[in-house]
Amino acid sequence: MALNNRTTNVLAGVLLFLMLALAVGSIRNDSLTMDELAHLPAGYSYLTQQDMRLNPEHPPLIKDLAALPLLFIKDIKFPSEIKAWQEDINGQWEFGSHFLYQSDNPAEKMIFWGRIPMILILILLGFYIFKWARELFGNKAALLALFFFSFSPTFLAHGRLVTTDVGAAAGVFIATYYFIKALKWPNKRNIILAGVALGIAELCKFSVILLLPFFVFLALAWWLVKLGSWKRTLKILVLILVIGYLLIWPVYQYHVWGYPEERQVNDAQDFLAAYPDLIKQPIIWAADKPILRPYAQYLTGLFMVFHRASFGHTTYFLGEVSNLGWKNYFPVVYSIKVPLAFHLLTLIALLYAAYQIKRPLWLRNHFPEFAMLVFIGIYWLTSLTSSLNIGVRHLLPVFPFAFLLVSGMVINFTGKAPFSKLKYVGLALLLLWQVASVASIYPHFLAYFNELVGGPDRGYVYTVDSNLDWGQDLKRLKSWVEKKGIDKVYVDYFGGSSPEYYLKEKFSPWQGQRDPAEFPKGNYLAISATFLQGGRGKPAPGFDQPTGCYQWLDDYQPVAKIGYSIFVFRID
Repeated sequence: MALNNRTTNVLAGVLLFLMLALAVGSIRNDSLTMDELAHLPAGYSYLTQQDMRLNPEHPPLIKDLAALPLLFIKDIKFPSEIKAWQEDINGQWEFGSHFLYQSDNPAEKMIFWGRIPMILILILLGFYIFKWARELFGNKAALLALFFFSFSPTFLAHGRLVTTDVGAAAGVFIATYYFIKALKWPNKRNIILAGVALGIAELCKFSVILLLPFFVFLALAWWLVKLGSWKRTLKILVLILVIGYLLIWPVYQYHVWGYPEERQVNDAQDFLAAYPDLIKQPIIWAADKPILRPYAQYLTGLFMVFHRASFGHTTYFLGEVSNLGWKNYFPVVYSIKVPLAFHLLTLIALLYAAYQIKRPLWLRNHFPEFAMLVFIGIYWLTSLTSSLNIGVRHLLPVFPFAFLLVSGMVINFTGKAPFSKLKYVGLALLLLWQVASVASIYPHFLAYFNELVGGPDRGYVYTVDSNLDWGQDLKRLKSWVEKKGIDKVYVDYFGGSSPEYYLKEKFSPWQGQRDPAEFPKGNYLAISATFLQGGRGKPAPGFDQPTGCYQWLDDYQPVAKIGYSIFVFRID
């Protein structure tokens, strides 16, 4: 049965509204997560001080948007006198804690309103997923792609938070849409839109730098496949890149306007200390030149990210602890953090696509699909070679392309005889399964794990950090402590929120490195899953840091699990 445009638009609106409602409704009891502690205060400092000394390892745009509603909240105090602002080199964590929880500011109101622009970016991405899928595959595929997006637990989890991951996914997807449009119809409007979209994408997250080799490859492929003029294709590519990188200048110019030149130079020297002179000296030299300062700040942040990606991040995975990463990390977390219904439909789509691609002239007639496959390949290859293994969220830029490709293939396959009606029934059952699987975990979307590993209750056995525990359940711990009438709780908390702020006199700090014999018997110990599993895991080959600090808790069973991410033990 064909769907007319009006019905399709209504159904798309319903899906986007449902996603909006799920996102807004689920943040009410979520505490501030780890990266939000740096991003939201940094964004406010950018808008009010025009000074980017905090969190330069991420471009400013997403943080600016998050902080924009805070400008309309009265009596927010900016702690410009504290050491984290005055003296520390990138004192983002201490500054964030002081700004939100120690300056008599309305933290709850600031966090809630700071997340609303993030949700709007999420909805914007959904609109473009629907738009491009409809142009390529028609109304049914557009609705299916939007369904995959609207009921993606990873997008629902991270699209509500003041972080850069969903912004990066939106930037990559929208920039690619306009770039291919400019290749197909290279008029002035399309080229300008493609350039602006590229610039905005690069201002979302530094990993989006992958668009540069991706666009160069697409331009080369377009010229070879379409047998057009190489000069014309090169001109389109160069114009788009120039417009995109020209856009970076005014945005960064605003963000260094109040940043003292000497401070920017000194900070750049510190941030780039590990790099050879050939790389760092030109950036440091440009850091106090009025015209070049914006690009110097941009490049400083970019190289900070390159350095971090090469050195990794200490985390727990499948019983081990390492800072060097695992080659199977992203394949495993993708397999267990994505709904099984989508995995099954992906398999069907891949088998059907393999049959379709054998047809002559497939590439010439399906260039957008080819481009999506190329980006998925580039991004996966980059992720597999990275030592930075901190969450499935880092794969978000490939998700929208996967949604489009799977929806297009599945609708094409389902609509063809034989057994078309039976195939539609099977598709409907799989979609109902995904709805039930995702809705059942509301509002704990961050802790979603599929049935392959036993759901969210068993997720901590496999991986933690932003896959499960980012500090989102501290307010729920407060509610549990109050309900149980507990006078004191020892807490080892991983996240961006403040146990002192919420638990007040009931809070007593605990660290895993302390001797268990020091723990006063008859008390409660609440531990974030990230610290608990990190303190239980065994060192991976090549990891020489202390481990095993929480193995003594193997003799205890938790008396409560707070929102899947905080384990509470009674130590008698």
